[in-house]
Amino acid sequence: MEDNPIEQPVLKVELPGIKPLRSGKVRDIFDLGDLLLLVASDRVSAFDVVLPNGIPGKGKILTQISLFWFKHMADIIPNHLVSADVKNFPAVCLPGKELLEGRSMLVKKAKPLPVECIVRGYISGSGWKEYKKNGTVCGIKLPVGLLESSKLPEPIFTPSTKAEEGHDINITFEEVTGLVGKEMAERLMDISLRIYTKARDMAEKKGIIIADTKFEFGIYNEELILIDEVLTPDSSRFWSVETYHVGKSQDSFDKQIVRDYLLGLDWNQHPPGPELPPDIVEKAAARYSEIIEILMS
Repeated sequence: MEDNPIEQPVLKVELPGIKPLRSGKVRDIFDLGDLLLLVASDRVSAFDVVLPNGIPGKGKILTQISLFWFKHMADIIPNHLVSADVKNFPAVCLPGKELLEGRSMLVKKAKPLPVECIVRGYISGSGWKEYKKNGTVCGIKLPVGLLESSKLPEPIFTPSTKAEEGHDINITFEEVTGLVGKEMAERLMDISLRIYTKARDMAEKKGIIIADTKFEFGIYNEELILIDEVLTPDSSRFWSVETYHVGKSQDSFDKQIVRDYLLGLDWNQHPPGPELPPDIVEKAAARYSEIIEILMS
């Protein structure tokens, strides 16, 4: 997928005749009766604040990467995808055909479970901060002597709550059990670890490390299914095998460029967010384009 430097980012998704059910940081969800329409905009958020300008083509890249992984994980768990071909969408969607092309999915209307299922294969980010303090990640005791970005002996399941606004909060496996029951909690952990392990092995063959990732699940016709996005740069930390070096933070194929730029500003990380300069937008767009080309080659 080639990046088009003159492409204008899609920041607001409006479809004539269809009311949005919910607008998230990146995705807009439309209710089509028995089905939902998920549209990935080009909005970019950092520190839980949506910034005024976006990254052109980002929504299409997120959608195409999710479609790639949904296909490859179908032998582990079914997912919510009905179609990503606009030609198969209900007639009410056709006026928005041009906007929807490549960045939308028609999906089953599942009941989301109230848990973010996070799997970590490497120690980084908030996990590294906690480990330095307590020798744990989300309360799980880890071996002594790990360095930043170390590969963990085995991937670990570190769930969190799903926050509509603000930060998600890490919770224990016991707390997940309290939310969804013991049997479901065990299934969520098992399936999350299986998806991560399969994706990690596939990505490593292409020179990509998946350091950690986040899954969401829902119930549809009394069956557990995978929903939302899956293994995208917005829900995962992708590193290059070539440049990976234990003992420091790694360059990610995501919006890390945006975060690093914002950290250099005098901004309190509360709305409104600052506008990104063109060179930062261009660099971030290049990183998103790079990861889809590597994964789907």
